[in-house]
Amino acid sequence: MTVRVLALDVGSRRLGVAVSDPTGTVATPLATLPRRSAEADAGAIARLAAEQEARTVVAGLPVSLSGREGPAARAVRAYLDQLRELLPELVFELTDERLSTVAAERALVAGGVGRRARREVVDQVAASVFLQAWLDARRRADRSRSER
Repeated sequence: MTVRVLALDVGSRRLGVAVSDPTGTVATPLATLPRRSAEADAGAIARLAAEQEARTVVAGLPVSLSGREGPAARAVRAYLDQLRELLPELVFELTDERLSTVAAERALVAGGVGRRARREVVDQVAASVFLQAWLDARRRADRSRSER
């Protein structure tokens, strides 16, 4: 069964998008979209979800290192509320995105990606980082349920 999942790294200017493979095992960077209006963004997300055959969208929730939610987290929650209304056919979930951008930057620097090129892809790589963590946690939970 195909179970692709999209991930959104919601920024004020860009949306980083990643996608899982059909087995829901591996996350891969997919695209960086400019933020426009919620309606325009919803259209772009709907197109990507249809192309990738994804029904679930996991958005990163930017919480502080202490786990507290600040203005950025509230903005992401409000944005997702808008997307849920505009895209009722998709299931939206939130996941902790702490340090995903740092991990993405480090991986890109280690891979020799230049500063300008990093700016173009860091959001989609960050989305793949937290999507991979979400997929791994889900697989562990499924495995522990089946062992009971």
